[in-house]
Amino acid sequence: MEVSDPCFIGVDVGGTKVAAGLVDSIGKISHQTRTPMEPTDAAAGLAAVTAAIDSVTAAAKLNQESQRLISCIGICAPGPLCPRTGVVINPPNLPGWRNFPLAELVSKAYRLPVRIDNDGNAAALAEAIWGAGRGYRNIFCATIGTGIGTGIVFDSGIYHGRTGAAAEGGHITIDYRGPRCGCGKLGCIEALASGPAIARRAAEKIAAGRSSSILEQAGGRLDQITSEMLGRAYLAGDLLAKEVLQETAMYLTVWLGNIVDLLEPDVMIIGGGAASMLQPFFGEIRDWLPSWCINSHCQEVPLVTAHYGADAGIAGGAALCRELSPHRVENKVDVPYGI
Repeated sequence: MEVSDPCFIGVDVGGTKVAAGLVDSIGKISHQTRTPMEPTDAAAGLAAVTAAIDSVTAAAKLNQESQRLISCIGICAPGPLCPRTGVVINPPNLPGWRNFPLAELVSKAYRLPVRIDNDGNAAALAEAIWGAGRGYRNIFCATIGTGIGTGIVFDSGIYHGRTGAAAEGGHITIDYRGPRCGCGKLGCIEALASGPAIARRAAEKIAAGRSSSILEQAGGRLDQITSEMLGRAYLAGDLLAKEVLQETAMYLTVWLGNIVDLLEPDVMIIGGGAASMLQPFFGEIRDWLPSWCINSHCQEVPLVTAHYGADAGIAGGAALCRELSPHRVENKVDVPYGI
């Protein structure tokens, strides 16, 4: 790293852990760390975040990388949150943080600007700046894992909408008679194509009498089936696993057809834990897309896998800092926390 290069600390806050890393100006991550998260106690949760940051800065100093070069801290935090004020509003996975001024408190602790956003937005920005979206102007990014998070980047900036709640693409309904999503709506793409949804559909088919090696992996217990098991079964030639993944690809095709009709992005990026097992079906999605999209140029939109895998949250946090540069942004909090 050149002496003149800025670097950023990217922090990924989840319900069970906090991950952090030092990210340089070209998106390379170093000095990663993970620490347990305390979801129910606000002070303990903040302590977990600062412990992760302290670990990264100590490692950077030990490796003779000057702490003076750390110009910003970016945090991926669970929503709902307000990117403008830096306040985490009321996240289901972190009940201890209610109207919690995370950005302000971290900024005061380290005397650095701090930016927060949700993981879908931040991951999209990281892909736009350093990853699979580099060189494209308008980007749609989806992270498929336990849920489906999405982010939209227009002209190198995150599209937040009027209040900061835009780009919840995982909760677009594609089947109003479909299963109920965790958000309360019926037939969201998240309820049909996320990791748990993929596992659920496999379990339903097996419960109906279909045979599959997936059940053996799960120790004979339907409630223990995971999407990772299904992915392994598919690679071993399991026909039911292939059927479930093809169904998932069709759900994604319907959804992405709507995305293209609405946004017509320059590129669509798929990341998250389920991305690698769905990649073999990208060709089928492209083939099916014209039947689910009015845009005659829909097949011209590249569909690619994300550059950042499990590190998307760290890279995303750092990318929020890049969006700030070269200006320092003060985090002004206009809501009390703990209410």
